[in-house]
Amino acid sequence: MTIRTILVDDEPLAIQGLELRLQEHEDVEIIDKCSNGREAIRSIKTHKPDLVFLDIQMPGFDGFSVVQGLMEVEPPLFVFVTAYSDHAIRAFEAQAMDYLMKPVEPARLADTLDRVRQRLTEKRGVEEVEKLKEVLAEVAPEAADEIATTDGEMASNRFEKLINIKDRGQIFRVDVDTIERIDAAGDYMCIYTGDNTLILRETMKDLEKRLDPRRFQRVHRSTIVNLDLVKQVKPHTNGECFLVLDSGASVKVSRSYRDVVARFVH
Repeated sequence: MTIRTILVDDEPLAIQGLELRLQEHEDVEIIDKCSNGREAIRSIKTHKPDLVFLDIQMPGFDGFSVVQGLMEVEPPLFVFVTAYSDHAIRAFEAQAMDYLMKPVEPARLADTLDRVRQRLTEKRGVEEVEKLKEVLAEVAPEAADEIATTDGEMASNRFEKLINIKDRGQIFRVDVDTIERIDAAGDYMCIYTGDNTLILRETMKDLEKRLDPRRFQRVHRSTIVNLDLVKQVKPHTNGECFLVLDSGASVKVSRSYRDVVARFVH
């Protein structure tokens, strides 16, 4: 697997340094280098890379503006590279794979690329399966229906029953049935159970894949709720509502997620 990569930075020396470090990774192919945000948006739309190393502070369009400028297309994976640590939370809110400080440490870069490889492997695997299902649906619809039924039966078995969380120097084995809600804070998840709150270093997107969507649903951009523990729905203004959980906690459901949740709670 080749990781088609674009480097974006207004400092030529920064690009050279990162390029030099990336040469140690044979599967990384640098297909373009950009010196500002506008160039980056054009290049990403043209080349459709797998990965973009993106500086944050640049004249004109900064790194966050680049991400926003790609909202209408399928974005690549982003790794922010910057000399300033105060943008970290916003970077993870922008769904960045990682946030690297200049000068980039080789070991830290290697760790980031391992995560990128894992994410790309998962993504390409899903895409291949979906293509096969589409072909099968055309040439053998009865077989496709049988596979869909089998997938549904297997779904409940492939999701996590226990989640290991390392927090405060200890490892907690958390039964997912006890998880009431999950709040995102950048690259960290706050896991709320009936009597405890634990911190897990994982992205919301990755954690969602481990939980059964028939029970755990996102009700806000940064909140997942265990629908089995919802005891009341309270309407609110502007088409929004609140979910009251068994613990008494109240969680706001944004309009964009209201219809999804309604299928489970009504």
